[in-house]
Amino acid sequence: MAAKSGMKTARTAKASRSSRTAAVASKSKTAAKVAPTRRGGAASSSLPVPATSPRADVAKSKTRRKGTAASAARAPVKPVAAPREATAAPLAAAAAAAPGVAKAAAPVSSGNMAEPSLGPWGALPGVGEWMQLWQGMAQEMTQAPAAPAMPNVTVEPNRLIELQRDYMQQLTKLWGDFVEHPEKTTAPIKDSRFSDPSWQQNSVASFYARAYLLNADFLNRMADSVKADRKTKGRVKFAVSQLVDAAAPSNYLALNPKAQKTLLESSGESLKQGLQNLLGDMQKGKITQTDEAAFEVGRNVATSEGAVVFENALIQLIQYKPLTSKVYARPFLMVPPSINKFYILDLQPENSMIRYAVELGHTVFVVSWKNPHEPESKMTWDDYLELGPIAAIHAIQDITGSADVNALGFCVGGTILASALAVMHARGEQPVASVTLMTALLDFEDTGVLDVFIDENQVRMREKALGQGGLMPGRELAMTFSSLRANDLVWNYVVSNYLEGKQPPAFDLLYWNGDSTNLPGPMYAWYLRNTYLENNLRVPNRVQCCGVSLDLGRIKVPTYVFAAREDHIVPWKAAYASARVMPGTDGKGKDVRYVLGASGHIAGSINPPSKNKRSYWTHGAFGKEGMLPADSETWLAGATEHPGSWWSDWGKWMAQFGGPQKSAPRDYGNAKYKVIEPAPGRYVKEKA
Repeated sequence: MAAKSGMKTARTAKASRSSRTAAVASKSKTAAKVAPTRRGGAASSSLPVPATSPRADVAKSKTRRKGTAASAARAPVKPVAAPREATAAPLAAAAAAAPGVAKAAAPVSSGNMAEPSLGPWGALPGVGEWMQLWQGMAQEMTQAPAAPAMPNVTVEPNRLIELQRDYMQQLTKLWGDFVEHPEKTTAPIKDSRFSDPSWQQNSVASFYARAYLLNADFLNRMADSVKADRKTKGRVKFAVSQLVDAAAPSNYLALNPKAQKTLLESSGESLKQGLQNLLGDMQKGKITQTDEAAFEVGRNVATSEGAVVFENALIQLIQYKPLTSKVYARPFLMVPPSINKFYILDLQPENSMIRYAVELGHTVFVVSWKNPHEPESKMTWDDYLELGPIAAIHAIQDITGSADVNALGFCVGGTILASALAVMHARGEQPVASVTLMTALLDFEDTGVLDVFIDENQVRMREKALGQGGLMPGRELAMTFSSLRANDLVWNYVVSNYLEGKQPPAFDLLYWNGDSTNLPGPMYAWYLRNTYLENNLRVPNRVQCCGVSLDLGRIKVPTYVFAAREDHIVPWKAAYASARVMPGTDGKGKDVRYVLGASGHIAGSINPPSKNKRSYWTHGAFGKEGMLPADSETWLAGATEHPGSWWSDWGKWMAQFGGPQKSAPRDYGNAKYKVIEPAPGRYVKEKA
């Protein structure tokens, strides 16, 4: 979903060196001389300033454009309203290049280590030879399509003048404090990247860290002010945020006083170890985020006791051992995302949602997806429905004798589950008594930042490359998701692993996050077009799956929809719109319960009650929610916040549909479905 782009670096690097020299010379000058204009240069400090907006040559133009926002930002003392077309040219270039930005955000092996380059970022201030080496990892091995036409992006002249004026006022104040009130440079910086005391102890480092934050704010506000359609504006904002994150002085040894201090104190050992870490990651093709040797699936993650009782070419079905003497008669199926391993639901006993459901008295079954390789490379979306939830539900019905089940789908697993249930209802089956959708999308109208990766050209490229067979590499998917939180999941580890030479600590969640899965090309191509691009699932009978027309309105059962308020993958408002797609038992959504939790996609979802963390919002008691308002903000305005975990609310809701109590089964499976192997099975252990 990303296009490769290249930028010339020599002029920018030269300008960066000139700007650093000017920064030293400017110490004896007045605040009025902070930002002398230089051809192709920036303000007289060694930090990135608004002039470092991406150049128009991202779109293959070699002509130097005049009157751009960058040049306006270089000499903003007497602002002049530039022509609209020129004013936002760098932002337009950023929008055109946005699909390629995420790939550079997470460096991977280029396959050509002899010729490292700076990749799509272009030259950034303070980049040394060593940093050029690791940034060369951003070069992709696959050929990308030609850059799209330059989008129409403008900024209102008055708004640009306002931003320039505000920027100069803050910059002048910052310089004045640096010269006249040096004690202010020791004040803490409210950014975790610069929280170490070494940033305050070094007045120059303190200055350029604060100036960087000022410049970053300017660029982000400018990107937020562009006049363009929603997708283009989203791409501009994403591209600018990626470039701003990459340009942080903390990311570069020449500008990071903490890394320099570590280098001196260790007599160079930190640099040696950092290079070893870097070379190791280049071989693996990803940035190491945790001590992977500290974990083993089935030994200290995914340890809930159970057995595989059914398998086919795509899934293993795990039945878990009861922890209560009595269980609900109706079994419970959990469908995790196929894009990740299922054990996010079973990391440790104290935060295992699987164990929590078992402790509530449910007979729990979980789908464990196979990690696709060449034999599975031609599997389709229909295969994922037939061999996934449909096959699992039929097996559970045979094992337990229950006519129906309660079912939960998490993330993409929710999309797959809902699609499969619609197929089963179209065939005349009534397979479920209730449905839970946990941070899942059915309405893809607003997909948040992920929308920047999707357009007709990108989808066609994937269809051409993978539509008839092939694999979407799990590593590329992981890179995309990491880029959504680049500071936390990319640059944080660049600094720690490479600049400071540290070994990442053992962290089970990050171990799971790095345990990526591939996707079959035909399945992935269908999913992209019919969900993110065309949003077909919400429209009754628009698409056919498994030989029948798909209509989610047929799934007339009580529904529980959970969303996380800070989710960057499934925005809570999109999850709300998806809840309104579900019909409930009356066909009008009367008993569709929508619950909003605090935090993000994973932390908000995996939040056991025992931790007593965070909070969640509901709108009425069970059965008294009423129809969901058309507007999500209206729902939130009338919602009640509760402390603690949403699991408690969900557990009480689920109890309504468990059926009568019966003695817990003593054995796994039955005579027809014999135990194949102990949980967690072998499918989950396959590597991408």
